[in-house]
Amino acid sequence: MPVVRTWQLTAGAAVVGLALAAGVVTAAGPWESGRRTAEIQRAAAQDLTPRTGPGRPAPAPSAPTVLAAVGAARTPAPADGKVGQDLGRELGALLGDAGLGPLRTASVVDLATGRQLYGSGAANPMTPASTIKIATTVAALSALGPDHRIPTTTALTADGRVALVGGGDASLTTARLRTLAERTARALRERGVASVRLVYDTSRYGGPVLHPIGINGNIAPVTALMVDQGRLDPAATGDSPRTDDPAGDAARAFGGMLTAEGIKLTAPAVPGRPGKGPQQLAKVLSPPLSTLVERTLTESDNDIAESLARQTAVKAGEEASFAGAGRAVRAELARLKLPLAGARFADGSGLDRADRVSATLLTALLARAAGPDRPELRPVLTGLPVAGFSGTLRSRHTGSSPGTGLIRAKTGTLTGVNSLSGTVVASDGRLLGFAFLAGRTPSRDEAQSALDRLAGALVS
Repeated sequence: MPVVRTWQLTAGAAVVGLALAAGVVTAAGPWESGRRTAEIQRAAAQDLTPRTGPGRPAPAPSAPTVLAAVGAARTPAPADGKVGQDLGRELGALLGDAGLGPLRTASVVDLATGRQLYGSGAANPMTPASTIKIATTVAALSALGPDHRIPTTTALTADGRVALVGGGDASLTTARLRTLAERTARALRERGVASVRLVYDTSRYGGPVLHPIGINGNIAPVTALMVDQGRLDPAATGDSPRTDDPAGDAARAFGGMLTAEGIKLTAPAVPGRPGKGPQQLAKVLSPPLSTLVERTLTESDNDIAESLARQTAVKAGEEASFAGAGRAVRAELARLKLPLAGARFADGSGLDRADRVSATLLTALLARAAGPDRPELRPVLTGLPVAGFSGTLRSRHTGSSPGTGLIRAKTGTLTGVNSLSGTVVASDGRLLGFAFLAGRTPSRDEAQSALDRLAGALVS
């Protein structure tokens, strides 16, 4: 791996980490005889500049301007820096790229202050594609907290059936389902039960199961019970063939696992609810919501995104459906006082072309996630793919690109729609948030290259 890429990733992680750590210190309070202030000032004053020499890259950006937002000693940005008066001219020229099509909007903000540094059509609602996942994940974290876990449970009904109850965990794997089967079989044996009828309950979710785009390898039918995201090949990722009955397949797999544990099934698994007075037998939990959020953003996981939107709906008392989740997400973002004019949340993943968000909303979401008073939202920033290294940005800003390791962003791609929104370490050390959205784009590759040039202009 080229030295420049390793350095840039380290520098980017260091500056972002210092920014986030500083926010946590501010939120931690109270002050103790000025001790925390002094700690921040010492951190800001440290010499983080790498030693230069033959074959070594130029010094990395420093963090004082990031830390200044929480009261540290501030090193003024150069008057002629890229976040100064030249920014508008350069970004304006780059936004004119024909590869972005006739519809293009932009917003750039200083995440330490929330101040907008550049905007072009920033308030105009646009189809965001997968960048809407930033809104979905902020809403879920705000409503449920980063430690929330989604359960999948089993219960013994009053009439002797075993109910497999889906809680909406789209991250449920075969391994975790087998753990649930083992625990369930153990609980049955302890009760002297050797044979059962199996039912499976998906009532946690309501509304249509099929996403409006129809049968598609990018997303399984949205049900409260699925294993391996309904993929016919559990090892596959991204766009891959899915079952048309993820809940039924999960229940049949679970039944086979119970049989392997010595519990006889008296009939094939069928849909059903536990009824009144069931006894819980066993439970497995999803990873923490913070981990699910990071996976959603890094890998652009549509199944988990829809799950998070519905978990938000459940928390809000809404129906856990596409429509109910949209209402719940909007209400939660309104509670955070975010700019929602023209916004529409038709789904949680961004696959629905009826979704609408503005560049202003996306950068406001990033600023809220970076705020010292919202540490629970931090996984939104840490989950963003790293340019040239991870997730959907792994193959972009590669090699000696100035953005490698310094840009973290959520991508968005539908036919004729391309977007990019995230954070970047600017040349003067400030952490910026940006959103670039384009519509009616003539070519995915041309649009992505144009978007990457826009983000890269904030670095160099």
